[in-house]
Amino acid sequence: MGHRLVVALGGNALGNSPHEQLELIQGTATALVDLIEGGHEVIITHGNGPQVGMIKVATDNSAEKVGGTPEIPFPECSAMSQGYIGYHLQQALENELRKRDIAKPVASLITQTLVQADDPAFNNPNKPVGSFYSEEDAKRLMEETGETYVEDSGRGWRWVVASPQPTEIVEGEAITSLVNAGAVVISTGGGGIPVVRRDGGGFEGVPAVIDKDRSAAIMADQVGARHLIILTAVANVAVNFNTPEQRDLTEITVDEAKQHMADGQFAPGSMLPKVEACVSYVEGSAGRTAIITSLENAGEALNGTVGTSIKS
Repeated sequence: MGHRLVVALGGNALGNSPHEQLELIQGTATALVDLIEGGHEVIITHGNGPQVGMIKVATDNSAEKVGGTPEIPFPECSAMSQGYIGYHLQQALENELRKRDIAKPVASLITQTLVQADDPAFNNPNKPVGSFYSEEDAKRLMEETGETYVEDSGRGWRWVVASPQPTEIVEGEAITSLVNAGAVVISTGGGGIPVVRRDGGGFEGVPAVIDKDRSAAIMADQVGARHLIILTAVANVAVNFNTPEQRDLTEITVDEAKQHMADGQFAPGSMLPKVEACVSYVEGSAGRTAIITSLENAGEALNGTVGTSIKS
């Protein structure tokens, strides 16, 4: 019997340019349709780091060098990236489903993710995005806009934005309705477009970057998923990584995962947020399993033969 799954695609499933993405996404679609063919309800989320950066650089350059071209705010750049990545994924999935004679609708949904306006991350922006500037231009922009620019690895100065914690997927109910109706849903790209609640109600986009795996965990909770599958470049989570004492983890409990995190076993910005997202999801309700593995192993990981499973 199939289950409801949230699958979070890693950057290796998408590539760094539209052309590379179109090539890689064929293999991505094959692996995802294997899950669908197995009877599972599949909701897909994905990263957008290279893509949203590319869009921001292109629109910044156009605004600076082409008269009359407006500057595009960062939340709108995030929405653009969701649109074109969703289009590529949706088309590839539809083609693969049709090839296998599987009648299944596929829908891409522009998705907002609620963050708290008083999240401490807004006081410490640390995610570089967009174009590179000279020190002189960066300091001028900081004076003009009040935004923060930092020197980035000797390559120039870049705008930095906050990375607040996601608290709710705004379109969670719409995603659930689509899945209940039998659709494969692509949503919450790049962790979702960050929004805050305005005084008096409603939402407003904010320039920020949300960790896609943390958003995937929240979405999995909201849609009632049985499994959260986070796909990355490796088949298993490991302790003592890249040392002679490296040990791959197969099945661990939440308590064991927390101990490994406390021991500093997982790199911040890499494996750590993935494990944190899995722990948060599994702790939310009984009977859940979170899995971290590679794209090509997703199907086998559901059967427990490969990958790292985290359970309560």
